[in-house]
Amino acid sequence: MNSDSRPVPSLSDVWKLPARARVVEVGLRDGLQAVERPLPLGAKVEIVHRLIDAGVTEIEVASFAHPKILPQLADAEELLRRVPRVDGVTYRGLVPNLRGMRRAADCDLDEVAVVVPADDGMALKNQNRSTSELLTETREIGRLAADAGQRLIVAVACAFFAPSRGTVPSAERIAVVEGALEAGADAVYLATTTGQEHPAEVHDGVAEVRRRFPELSCGVHLHNRNGFAPANALAALTAGADWLEASFSGLGGDMWFPGDPTVLGNMATEDLLHLLGGLGIETGIDFEKHRRLAAEVTDLTGFPVTSFVARGGSRDDLAAATWPDTHPGRADGDAGR
Repeated sequence: MNSDSRPVPSLSDVWKLPARARVVEVGLRDGLQAVERPLPLGAKVEIVHRLIDAGVTEIEVASFAHPKILPQLADAEELLRRVPRVDGVTYRGLVPNLRGMRRAADCDLDEVAVVVPADDGMALKNQNRSTSELLTETREIGRLAADAGQRLIVAVACAFFAPSRGTVPSAERIAVVEGALEAGADAVYLATTTGQEHPAEVHDGVAEVRRRFPELSCGVHLHNRNGFAPANALAALTAGADWLEASFSGLGGDMWFPGDPTVLGNMATEDLLHLLGGLGIETGIDFEKHRRLAAEVTDLTGFPVTSFVARGGSRDDLAAATWPDTHPGRADGDAGR
């Protein structure tokens, strides 16, 4: 009998997964903006300290939306005065318009992010301006960010799929990326805004950006309405995404989309860390420290528990568990069939 002695390729080699992945924590902005009752400033500062202690080095910490629009994040300036400045830790703020950028320019921020939907309908519904108008404003925001010494990140919202429409053509996604470059963007990220995106389109979208703009850093922002976020994360990494974005406790999302609140949010960062760790992909983040923080944030907000790690435990938890005295299955031993 003939045998093939060649080594079996590893999954990471087959899928072309990286040895290390950057994870951006967006819970303090995209997460808390979905929580109706604002968290006290002190609690937010403590969350930042805990994130840094867990090894998180990229934090979207605030939004500069008008306080009447997002009272949950009205303390952006004071929060940035109180967070610790630690070498290697990057703070990002979201700026919705020029007024927000002017506020952000006076803060000790490393990066500012501007949201520009690839879908015109979403832009008009969410920001009351067309995609073209938002790109025009982004050029001015880019100039202000450069003057303030802040990197400009352009978030391509609805990069793949849009509500009240469906699939977004790649030409519209690429047009926003091109507009971002004209505005002086240092990086872009493609957002799975609706949570109905699937791995093939995420992979192909990221791969196209990487092929057409090889010098441009590109990330992916993960939502999880359809449960595909873990697959989308892997698809993004195989296509060459530079970073992935998630939120502690799965907080956030666009809550005005119809559906159960427990499926409308971002991918839970603790679930993403659990996935990447299982594949041997390093992040520099301590999984146990992060998931303990996520559990405490869930208690603070009263938001529904959404992460699989919170509800089902981790792989290590199950391996360390002991059998109960009474088995919940059938007495004849057939419960596992």
